Amino acid sequence: MTRYQIDYTPCAIKELRAIRDARLSAPIRRAIEKLAVNPRPPGCVKLVGESDQWRVRVGDWRIVYRVEDGRLVVVVVRVGVRGGVYG
Repeated sequence: MTRYQIDYTPCAIKELRAIRDARLSAPIRRAIEKLAVNPRPPGCVKLVGESDQWRVRVGDWRIVYRVEDGRLVVVVVRVGVRGGVYG
């Protein structure tokens, strides 16, 4: 089975570190880890206007990422609540 490497933008690292509550951060981190196995899981949405970005939901939180199939890399771009993660 092909596994993708997970990379993070500096912005995504900062946003993940800012989530202090383990009840919030643990499911988000698990969802990111699952992207290594399936970068386009059921429920993911390709972002309109962003040719290469996708998002998955974890409760009220969003993980915005891009998939680089040629390199087998998923780059986590942003992590945040719905209103703050786009743009």
